[in-house]
Amino acid sequence: MDILWLLIPLSAVLVLGIIGVFGWALNRGQFDDLEREGTRILATDPEPVDGDQSPAGSSAEQYPGPGSGHSRV
Repeated sequence: MDILWLLIPLSAVLVLGIIGVFGWALNRGQFDDLEREGTRILATDPEPVDGDQSPAGSSAEQYPGPGSGHSRV
């Protein structure tokens, strides 16, 4: 029964923290344009590959796996 003196204030602080984070997200505009984010994933235009990334399939030639005789120091 004594644990309630700890759990009730902790749960009240947790609820206030959750409400504070939700209010912060509302003020920062996290929920302003939900439709655009829902349709963005359906776009057919692939994003360009950066210069330090390689197309799929050529990573094995550039980065040999373990057991290939190359060791890192």
